Amino acid sequence: MARRRFFVDEIRQGQAVVSGDEAKHLRQVLRAEVGQKYELSDESRVFLAEIESFRKGEATFRVLEEISQSPLLVETTLLASLIKLDRFEWIIEKATELGVSRIIPVIAERSDYGLEKAVPKKLERWNRIALESAKQSHRVAPPKIGNLANLTEALGEAGGIRLILDEMETKPMLTALEEARAENQEDRVTLLTGPEGGWTDAERSQALTVGFASASLGPLVLRAETAAVVGLGVISASWQVK
Repeated sequence: MARRRFFVDEIRQGQAVVSGDEAKHLRQVLRAEVGQKYELSDESRVFLAEIESFRKGEATFRVLEEISQSPLLVETTLLASLIKLDRFEWIIEKATELGVSRIIPVIAERSDYGLEKAVPKKLERWNRIALESAKQSHRVAPPKIGNLANLTEALGEAGGIRLILDEMETKPMLTALEEARAENQEDRVTLLTGPEGGWTDAERSQALTVGFASASLGPLVLRAETAAVVGLGVISASWQVK
């Protein structure tokens, strides 16, 4: 059974401190005791560490050794059109499990009216969801979640291979990805996913004009959150067989 992983601000002189809710979880939920071993990440490296002591509101760990980690094979940025907030949170959770490096919420023309007003208040929660998912999936670091962007701003964040999922397209995503990789040897992908209702002609044209390739996930119309996660899965699988 894999050891639980916790994130810490820093590791100094062979020690690290877990505090707040994380320490409470260790003590009250996991019933952790002095001497028990867990994994700690400072979002750069991962270490095996054992609990050295408990004090009110914190647990002190002694680092035992560094644990080698397999690097992510591809750096992926997800430009995800804003959808109903519970579904967008599901995208964050699953995208984190699939190794995405950045998630940028995008306000599209067909995004539900008024959702953008809630985003600033949700960023803290979204980062917490990403952190919990990163712990569960044993990532070295959670993805970065950017501020809400309009489509023009989001397209400016794109780098490497650039794909837009589009229900009007017929070319399979795997084919589009293989063609793009043949021309661009970078291990970076930007994936742009649409809102419920799909892209407008103007949005589609804007993305294609700046170098995005259009791709399909098949003949069935997927929900926006399903399309985002399936698209990330295709990218991950493609690099696994590189």
